[in-house]
Amino acid sequence: MRGFAPGDRVVVCSTVSCGHCAYCRSGYTAQCDTANPNGPLAGTSFFGGPETTGPVDGLQAEYARIPYANNTLVKVPEGVSDDQAIMVSDVLPTGWFGARLAQVSEGDTVLVLGAGVVGQCAIASAFRQGAGRVLVVDGIADRLETARAQNAEPIDFHREDPVAVTRELTGGIGADRVIDAVGVDAQRPEQGPAADNLPVETDVFEEERRLAAPEGNTDSGQWLVGDAPSLAGRWAVQAVAKAGSVGVIGVYPPTFDRFPLGVVLNRNLTVQGGNCNHHRYVPGLLDKVGRGDLDPTRFITQHAEPQSMIDAYEAFDLRRTGWLKTVVPM
Repeated sequence: MRGFAPGDRVVVCSTVSCGHCAYCRSGYTAQCDTANPNGPLAGTSFFGGPETTGPVDGLQAEYARIPYANNTLVKVPEGVSDDQAIMVSDVLPTGWFGARLAQVSEGDTVLVLGAGVVGQCAIASAFRQGAGRVLVVDGIADRLETARAQNAEPIDFHREDPVAVTRELTGGIGADRVIDAVGVDAQRPEQGPAADNLPVETDVFEEERRLAAPEGNTDSGQWLVGDAPSLAGRWAVQAVAKAGSVGVIGVYPPTFDRFPLGVVLNRNLTVQGGNCNHHRYVPGLLDKVGRGDLDPTRFITQHAEPQSMIDAYEAFDLRRTGWLKTVVPM
């Protein structure tokens, strides 16, 4: 390994990449031909993922072996704290990537679906990539308030129909760009006009849920499975303007195939999605954080000691009030 020395502080990019294959050299490090042991057609390799992604052990440990460390590690510059660096490992570059996928440009009105930590990073990224206005959809009040503190305009899907409100706020046109930061974890509205105007019947969502999460230990109630896996995607293509663009960074498993392609074609939409090319963006984002242009630590809501990690995971999985991003110091 070259360019690193014992004692260096480093960010571990969440996706593994070799740095020398054709995809890495083109900046598509999430599609490295070499990193995934399942072969060049297997797609992204990342830490702590399922068998199809390696598997590569996760990093919540005192020591870790980093594959292709020359490209997967990035030095942390002076002036960037450990907490800031942690946020640049995954969530901030993913939010930045989402805005890039959505083709955010100067003056755009951007709709972000999901106000979790990746959604919050997408809001911050959209503004810094030139958005003139950002709307954000979620159903958790404290997350919407965090978004409001970034000057985003919140839409609570339990109270309002996100598609109708987006059109109303844009003179009937729709958002120029949409970022889906939800994926298959989408939840159905509990009440209000959005609950009355679901794009498909509830039995369709139930079938999608069986497809998206065919197995998993949910008996304890710890894992809150999304009950409307395609809802964010459906809202995205309905709320975006004609000839607009959608960036998808929410997680959808490879087997999930429920997407309103006909709407995309009929409205001349551009849809791009994928896993973040972390190594492409991490160095530049570290520089932005070091200069004070971005401070992702505003989204850290807890520091949990290792001995309390199980309780922390439970609170986070259940989306309890006040839980947005938790740091576990090792």
